[in-house]
Amino acid sequence: MKVLFNILFIFLLLIAFVPFFRRFLFHLLVGRQLIKQQEKAYRAQQQAERARTKPGGIRVDSAPQNNGESSRFKGGEYVDYEEVK
Repeated sequence: MKVLFNILFIFLLLIAFVPFFRRFLFHLLVGRQLIKQQEKAYRAQQQAERARTKPGGIRVDSAPQNNGESSRFKGGEYVDYEEVK
């Protein structure tokens, strides 16, 4: 009877603490590698952006495409105003 109680007690302890233990092991095994890979990708992105930009120059990510959008615009409402001095 005592052996059965010990087995049930250990089983309940595992149920209670295994999620925390699993989370801890996941952080130890995978979390550090994940952080290293993110830092490596960030550094590569920064280096590529620095290589693309000339020193003292202006960098434009993308120019707006003018596909007849301005020809469809007919104007808007105009509001009269008085100049205050």
